[in-house]
Amino acid sequence: MAERPLDSQGLPDGYTLQPDWEVTPRAVKTLREAGEDFVLLDVREPREIAAAAVDGAVVVPMGEIPSRLSELEPRAQEKIVVMCHHGVRSMRVAAFLRQQGFQDVKSMAGGIDLWSRDIDAGVPRY
Repeated sequence: MAERPLDSQGLPDGYTLQPDWEVTPRAVKTLREAGEDFVLLDVREPREIAAAAVDGAVVVPMGEIPSRLSELEPRAQEKIVVMCHHGVRSMRVAAFLRQQGFQDVKSMAGGIDLWSRDIDAGVPRY
């Protein structure tokens, strides 16, 4: 099956971005380039991180988020962008963190896979 081409936002054609819950990889790249203070939280498993990673991300696997919440709480008032492989787990973690009182949490649409397709082809796809 052929991949859908990317639209003008860098999202797969037909993808409906939920702006209250998601940011595009391009928006994350812009934040990084502007030197914005935010947390890029990668919730993938260690084997996934070993296969492909984005420099500077804080790694806490999704299953460990509840038990490691105290590590994230000092940053509860900061902007947090959660990423995973395709954006499903990150959306779940973003919702959980919001329920815990984190103020500005969004999921990176398309995850590291879309990051690789649109931002940095040097990041391996798996």
